Amino acid sequence: MPRINDQRLVTVSIMLATVMQVLDTTIANVALPHMQGSLSASTDQITWVLTSYIVSAAIMTPAVGFFAGRLGRRRLFLWSVAGFTVASGLCGLSANLDQMVMFRILQGIFGAALVPLSQSVLLDSYPVEKHGQAMAIWGMGVMVGPILGPTLGGWLTEWYSWRWVFYINLPFGLLAFAGIWLSVAETDTRKVRFDMMGFAFLGLAIGAFQLMLDRGEQEKWFESFEIQVEALLAVLGFYLFLVHSFTKKEPFINLSLFKDRNFATGVVFIFVVGIILLATMALLPPFLQQWKDYPAVTTGLVLAPRGLGSMFSMMLVGRLMRTRLDPRVLVVTGLLFITASLHEMAGFTLEVSRDTLIWTGVLQGLGLGLVFVPASALTYATLKPELRTEGASLFSLSRNLGSSVGISIMTAMLARNMWINQQQLGEHLQPGAWIAQGLPMKEMVSGVPAAVYQTLMAQAAEISYMNDFRLLMWINMAAIPLVLLLRHQQRRPA
Repeated sequence: MPRINDQRLVTVSIMLATVMQVLDTTIANVALPHMQGSLSASTDQITWVLTSYIVSAAIMTPAVGFFAGRLGRRRLFLWSVAGFTVASGLCGLSANLDQMVMFRILQGIFGAALVPLSQSVLLDSYPVEKHGQAMAIWGMGVMVGPILGPTLGGWLTEWYSWRWVFYINLPFGLLAFAGIWLSVAETDTRKVRFDMMGFAFLGLAIGAFQLMLDRGEQEKWFESFEIQVEALLAVLGFYLFLVHSFTKKEPFINLSLFKDRNFATGVVFIFVVGIILLATMALLPPFLQQWKDYPAVTTGLVLAPRGLGSMFSMMLVGRLMRTRLDPRVLVVTGLLFITASLHEMAGFTLEVSRDTLIWTGVLQGLGLGLVFVPASALTYATLKPELRTEGASLFSLSRNLGSSVGISIMTAMLARNMWINQQQLGEHLQPGAWIAQGLPMKEMVSGVPAAVYQTLMAQAAEISYMNDFRLLMWINMAAIPLVLLLRHQQRRPA
């Protein structure tokens, strides 16, 4: 069948695949309680529905460059979309937890290639002067998907069934497959031996590290033998991978990628941005639902403008980057917007208004859009075209690991600070006074009236959330000096 040379069809097709994959990182979160009953799983066991997908995708992401070179980028894209779509349908049909975890692992294996392949295909489909526009389109899918995922997942679960969280991928997968089949050009293949040892060492490091981050909070971090073993395996795997890579003639990861200063800086930079992107989204829903008593639907509506802010700024920045404006100026401006929003969020009390929640979300979304698009374009600005697919896989891996680290650090600090704040605030209470008044014990918690204890818990949570948002603000500001290391190649606008 002759290929349809239509840039718009290429763009729509690969963005369908991208949105489908990134939605699945967050869309299943809100459906877990419903799955737990259907699959007869305990609270600890049901989290493997999320962990199995994240870990398998993280392990397979670095291998995308090799398989794209060996099989051809178009063929790998088609296999990935087909496999992800079929695995999604099987997840929806799962009758028990074992089946669900197995099919989620398959989803992660096939889904790992979708985001890096979509980025490299877009870069090759657009001329150099339109790379900013291409990254704006790609960024909308990558960043808006995780933001809208919980809202969509909650709506599907409430009005239909948790199984539709997975079934919704089927029509999008079929459309994406057809569009890629008709419009994406095949690349040249090359016969390169697969470095199994390098892949095994890196897979061990990433898998153990991801498991440590995902399960650390449940297992009380390094008090748990499991977490200690996973940390040791992560360090050992990464060390062996580095030694192997520097001594192997054709290593699993092409180390010449990191000779490009823009790419090396961009990978570190996007790691920091990943911390901010999903850590904020992990903190806000429980803050709104547990402590402000917002229902799930209201929470989704309050958080949705963040995604709209990102979409608007990405569309704007795609046009601005076609002018002579230095993209580094846009990145710094975006970081300042994010800093301003986090500074405001560091002052959130339990009385914060809905309007304030919305406008700070919009401001942060605008900043993320201004940062993500030009940073992505600058990362690949000086990279050789033949290294783009492998570079895109490492770029995506760095962003995902940054998100995992951010969520783990923030949730761990939240739990720790809440305990500390409860103890410090509790020191100012005098339970003896209420006991002397003869209040019934059923109305008391640790010798304190239940209403007073609930207020103490709420105040402790309020201070803890403020501390987390303040830490995110300082992390965001620490990324600003990295922008100075990115080189901008001057070129005439199209």
